[in-house]
Amino acid sequence: MRLVRLATVVAAVVALASSGGGSATAEQSVDSTLGERWTAMHDGPQEYADVHIDWDVPIRMSDGVVLKANVYRPVDAAKTVVGKPLPTIVNLTPYTKLMGNLIDSAFAAPGLRPFTMDMVRRINLSGTPISGFGELMHALDGGMLQTVLGIDRNLIRSGYTLVVADVRGTGFSQGAWNTLGKREQLDTREVIDWAAQQPWSNGTVGMSGGSYAGINQLRAAENAPAALKAIFPVEAGSDLMRDVVAPGGGVGTTFLPLWLNNVNQTKLIPDVQSMLNGTFDWKWLQARLADPATNSDLLAQALLTPSLDRVPTTLAAALDDDSEFRQGILGHPDRITVPTFMYGGWHDIFANSASKLYSVIPLPQAKKQLLIGDTYHANPGAGTGAAGAPPRLDVLQRVWFDKWLKGIDNGIGDFGPITLWEQGSGWKTLGQFPEYGVTHRRVYLSSVSSDTADHAVHDGSLSSTKPKERTALQVAPGMTMVCSRDAAQGSAGLAAPFDICAKDSRVAEGNGLTFTSAEMSEPTVISGPINVHLNAVHDATDGYWDVTVNDVSPDGTSTVLSTGQLTASLRAVDEARSMRSASGDYTAPYNPITLESLLPVVPGKPMTLDIAVIPTQAVLSPGHRLRVDVFAGNVPKALAFRPMLNATELKPQYLQLDPDAPSFVNVPTNRPIA
Repeated sequence: MRLVRLATVVAAVVALASSGGGSATAEQSVDSTLGERWTAMHDGPQEYADVHIDWDVPIRMSDGVVLKANVYRPVDAAKTVVGKPLPTIVNLTPYTKLMGNLIDSAFAAPGLRPFTMDMVRRINLSGTPISGFGELMHALDGGMLQTVLGIDRNLIRSGYTLVVADVRGTGFSQGAWNTLGKREQLDTREVIDWAAQQPWSNGTVGMSGGSYAGINQLRAAENAPAALKAIFPVEAGSDLMRDVVAPGGGVGTTFLPLWLNNVNQTKLIPDVQSMLNGTFDWKWLQARLADPATNSDLLAQALLTPSLDRVPTTLAAALDDDSEFRQGILGHPDRITVPTFMYGGWHDIFANSASKLYSVIPLPQAKKQLLIGDTYHANPGAGTGAAGAPPRLDVLQRVWFDKWLKGIDNGIGDFGPITLWEQGSGWKTLGQFPEYGVTHRRVYLSSVSSDTADHAVHDGSLSSTKPKERTALQVAPGMTMVCSRDAAQGSAGLAAPFDICAKDSRVAEGNGLTFTSAEMSEPTVISGPINVHLNAVHDATDGYWDVTVNDVSPDGTSTVLSTGQLTASLRAVDEARSMRSASGDYTAPYNPITLESLLPVVPGKPMTLDIAVIPTQAVLSPGHRLRVDVFAGNVPKALAFRPMLNATELKPQYLQLDPDAPSFVNVPTNRPIA
C-alpha cells in the first residue's frame, strides 16, 4: 500500500483553501476572550470532588495477551466513586503508566500544581544566554503535565473516566512490543471497545496523549471504531520514516537511541506490588526475557552494516516501501473519520507531519484544528496560556472533548482553525496553510559575497537572477553541527538551553556554505513547504547534504527557521507523492528512501538533488535577511546509513553554481526576495 497520492493531497489542500468561505483567507491575532473563559472553567470548581484509581486492571486481547491499565474515575463529595456512566478517555503509552502515576502523585497535594505553574510562569530568562532553558521549562505551565506526561485530574473531576494502558510488550502489559504494527493497532481498537462496554462508560470514547500515544490516536482514528468520537494528539507523526527514523536517508543517531533505550529499559521494570502479594505475572517475565531490546537490532544494522552486498533481513525490510515494518510506521491520515485537534512544534522531531496531517485529514474545518508552537519535542505547549496566546493544552483538550463527547456548545468552533506561532513575530490565526497570498518563487544561490558571513567557509548571496558563470564551492564534513538547532531538534530539545547553538547558527556555519539575501524593505512572510534544489558534484560514490533556511537579524544572528537533509544516492523522487508549484519546481519532493530507489553517484559528474525542507511559518522584518546554509553532514542529529556513509569516504563535496543548471531555493513568500 502507498501514501496518499498527489491528487489526494492537492484535493485536500484545495478543499482547505476554499472551505469556510471568507474565513479561509482570514489572518488575525489569537482571540483571548474564549481562552479566558475556557481557562476559568477548567481551573475552577468541578462537578466532582476527587479521583479514584483502579490499579492495573487486566484487559484481555483477542489473542489472549493481557494489557494492564489504570482506570481513573471521579469521586463525589461523599467520597463515593461515581456510578453513572460517563464519557471515557483512552490513552495507550509505551512509556509505562508508572510515569504518569509518579507525576500525578507529585502534584496531588491540593494547590501544589497551581503553585508550581505560577512559579514557572515567573521564570523569564529572555535576554540571557540560556533563554532556551526557560522556554523548555514553560512546557510545565503550558499543559504538558496534564496532556502528555501526567493525569489531568480536573478533566476527570469534570465528569470523565480516564483509562491509561501500557502498550503490548511495555510497562506491565504482557507480550512483545509490536511497535505501531498491525497487532498493536488492533490492540488499540480492542481497548477502545472494552472501555466503551464497561458499566462506568456511556459508550462514548475519546483519546488523549502525546508523541507515541498521539500516533496511536491517529491510527485508531483511521476508519475509527464506532465508540471513538474525538482525538487530541500532541506532537504526533504520520510518516515516521521521513519524520524521525531516517529523514532524507539519514539515520536519526540522537533521538532514536535515546528513545529505544527509554522504552526498552522502562518495560523491564517489574510490578513490585504483585511480587509482594504473590500475584506476579510470569507471562510478563517470559515475554521480557524473549525480547529485552526491541528494534535495537535494526538500529545497529543501520549503523554497522558495512555494504549493500549483504543487507540483513531486518534492515532490508526497513528499506522496503511495502514491508510490514514500513507500513507499521506509515499512517493514512486521509482515512481519519473523527474530530481531531492536533498540536505540533516547528522544531519538533515530528514537525514534518504537523501541517501536512491537517491538510490531508478529510474533515471540514469545524471538525479539525491545528495548533503549532515554537517548540521542540520536550516542551509541547510552551508559550500557551500567556496573554495574547492560545489557551494551555489541557484547557483546549477539555473544551474539545466537552464539544465532541458531551455535546456542549462551548465555542470551540470559533477558535482557529489554524493557530500558529509565526517565527519572527508571534501567534497568528489562519484559515489555511500555506497562508493566503503567498507564492513559491525561485531564489538563486550565487557565489557573489553578501558581506554578512565572513565566519563561513564561503559567504555567498541569494539573487533573483541566475549566476553568470560556473563556480564550484567545496564543503567538507565536520563537527560544527554539534552546536546547532538541528542538534537541538534531533535531541528532542535536550540541547536547546544554550542560545549560542540553538538560536544562532554562526558557530555551525563555520563549516558550511552560506547564501544570504539583501535586507528586507517590508515584512516578508514565508508560509509553507520549501525546496532547496542543488547541483552537486562528489569525489566519492555517495554524499550527504544538510540545508537550513534562516532569518538573519541586523546584528548578524542567524536563526534557523527550518531544515532538510538528503543522502545523494537516495535522491530519487516519486512524482506521484510529490508536489510542485505553478512554475513546475518542486515544493515538496518525496524521496522513497528504499533500496529499490537507489541511484548511482558518479565521482566528478554533476547531479541534481531536491531537498525537502520542513514546512514553516515565519516573517522577515525590515532589515532582516533570508539565508540558506549548506552543509556536508549533520552530526549528531543524523548519519547516512552505514553502507552509504562508507561510500562517502567522508570526502569533500562540491556545490556547483552553474547558469545552465542553477542551484536555488523555491520559497513560498508574499513578495519577491533578493
